[in-house]
Amino acid sequence: MVKLNANLKNLKKNYLFVDIQNKAKDYISKNPAAQLISMGIGDVTLPLSPVITKAMQDASREMNDAKNFRGYGPYEGYNFLREAISKKYLDYGVEVKAEEIYVSDGAKSDAANILDVLSSESTVLITDPVYPVYLDASVMSGHKIHYVSATEDNEFLPLPEENLKADIIYICSPNNPTGAVYNRAQLKRWVDFANINESLIIFDAAYEAFIESSDLPHSIFEIEGSRKCAIELCSFSKSAGFTGIRCAYMVIPKELKVGSENLGEVWLRRQSIKFNGVSYITQKAALAALSPEGKEETLKCVRYYKRNARILSEAIKELGFWYTGGENSPYIWFKGPQGMKSWELFDYLLEKANIVSTPGSGFGSNGEGFIRLSSFGSYENTLCAAQRLKSIKF
Repeated sequence: MVKLNANLKNLKKNYLFVDIQNKAKDYISKNPAAQLISMGIGDVTLPLSPVITKAMQDASREMNDAKNFRGYGPYEGYNFLREAISKKYLDYGVEVKAEEIYVSDGAKSDAANILDVLSSESTVLITDPVYPVYLDASVMSGHKIHYVSATEDNEFLPLPEENLKADIIYICSPNNPTGAVYNRAQLKRWVDFANINESLIIFDAAYEAFIESSDLPHSIFEIEGSRKCAIELCSFSKSAGFTGIRCAYMVIPKELKVGSENLGEVWLRRQSIKFNGVSYITQKAALAALSPEGKEETLKCVRYYKRNARILSEAIKELGFWYTGGENSPYIWFKGPQGMKSWELFDYLLEKANIVSTPGSGFGSNGEGFIRLSSFGSYENTLCAAQRLKSIKF
């Protein structure tokens, strides 16, 4: 008899953002004249840059020519893109070889799929609050889960404690949902911990393009000792607007082993079983995003969203609420007034300001009382939302 994965019963009934969408739809059905501003789901709104769309058009035309047609591509990605990503790391003073890069359809996918090749007997360490995929993927795969507490007291940047034990450690910096960013000294604490305890760090750098402070690392590989204990996930979704195009990559250093096995070789074997690679057209688009012209165009988009983040940060600051994020991150994470609970504040913002936000409690118990706002909307809507926030009474 066929049975479902028993671990599924340990998941929450709905994905957080499904609940948010349903609440927004219900509100609109009851208030059809309302003009909602969505700052909940972190999806980009600016169109793809011209150099990217041209690359996709050119690649499509190539596919119409028998001489240039391409079917299945390499499981690890085309060399032209892997080489370009390798050169990108030089901007941070980091050497990553092309053969250490594995192209995929999303950092979200990689964050979950990496658990396929790691023993379910391993203990996974995640922060509370946390990006839901790290938790849900670990639950589905049957891994034991330990939490490290991220709070206002440690500015949502927890560090390893003396008696902490963990085999797999998820770190996201700049963080989703809190917008907090680890500095080099703090990341060194985690790298040292991982090397001493023979742990593996899964470092999610999906938002690194939003870092502007020189003392904050863009990559875990800027930290000494990281190549022996860490892999890195990164994405074109937020830096180049690829949320609907889907292209990302994982970096697995050649010297990184789990037991006696080279992790990169094991990962490639997994990919060859379950994944047929990212399309040629998409990888040519990603290559264009990394060209000099592409970098210039995508940087304009990042700056656009960073301006939105500053507008929201200033509004929250004017209201006198405690917050993190906004400066080196596209997210603003603020504490509600007068002990309001997260969903209570979500409903209040929806009803009084027609703003769709994300309740912090959806990311974990330590998120209770907090709200996440995304800066990925339009400039005009962001200005309007800031004015609405400042005009309502809390």
